[in-house]
Amino acid sequence: MPAFPFSRACFAVLAASAAAMSGCSSVDSLSRGITDSITPYRVEVVQGNFVSREQVEALRTGMTRQQVREVLGSPLLTSVFHADRWDYVFILKRQGVEPQARKLAVYFKGDALQRFEGDAMPTDAEFVARLDDRRKTGKVPVLEASEESLKAFAEKSPPVAASAATAAPAPLPPTYPPLESRSR
Repeated sequence: MPAFPFSRACFAVLAASAAAMSGCSSVDSLSRGITDSITPYRVEVVQGNFVSREQVEALRTGMTRQQVREVLGSPLLTSVFHADRWDYVFILKRQGVEPQARKLAVYFKGDALQRFEGDAMPTDAEFVARLDDRRKTGKVPVLEASEESLKAFAEKSPPVAASAATAAPAPLPPTYPPLESRSR
């Protein structure tokens, strides 16, 4: 058998594979464009204790450890080697936002608060505003009912029967059956 038919078959296979390879680059660029536009969901990671400016302002030198714990909560870090130091650390990591990290160290002398130092803490309102920065909502609606809306609501709702509103609930049985059979 001559080599001529074999070379035609090889040429056909090579031509088909070259066409397939050229199509791969356009499919690859299309799929890359799709995967670049889709981002996976990343969980928000919150670690530690959030300490607000109001809590730090409530601290006074001379407070007992229990009083400090009531104001700030339990410390994230305590050390056997540094028994007179409590560390409060807060880290918030969110997708697309710079991580927030705050630290506060509280120092005791015996059982009394001696001093505290750390980062500038945000107020509760500032912290909540930073959490909710992805949703930009408009003005918050006023939640109060006018006299007209109350009258319209009273006309639409059916009246509650007086006997149903004042009826006492059925009394509970004096004894209950056993949960398990006594045959055991």
